[in-house]
Amino acid sequence: MKLHRTGIKPSIQRVAVMEYLIEHRIHPTVEQIFNGLCMNVPPLSKATIYNTLKLFVDKGLIQMLRIDERNVHYDADISEHAHFKCTECGSLFDIPIKHFNVEIVNSMKLLITGCHLYYFGRCGKCIDLEDHNIK
Repeated sequence: MKLHRTGIKPSIQRVAVMEYLIEHRIHPTVEQIFNGLCMNVPPLSKATIYNTLKLFVDKGLIQMLRIDERNVHYDADISEHAHFKCTECGSLFDIPIKHFNVEIVNSMKLLITGCHLYYFGRCGKCIDLEDHNIK
């Protein structure tokens, strides 16, 4: 499991949080994770979730997304990709991206340790809903 490879001692709560993130690719918030797990993972508190997520971020197991001012979201997919947030319904989606030009980065003598690319707009469901309501 990912936890063992990074030296994290697996507890019931830590395993449950990681499994939740892997199974629910909606980029959940702490509140969503807590609501999804609290009935099945006793004892579980929001503090435990915050601490677990911080540990996972620090160890590079997950990404922390600050795509809006109100919520922090978490993503178990640490591959290179961008994120899209629908400005109508609030849904978050992964967007695949191509690798940037490493030669240019090297010529600028930059050491990049992270990048977050966020897009905003309306998702297909919201566009289809508006089109349906107009007709």
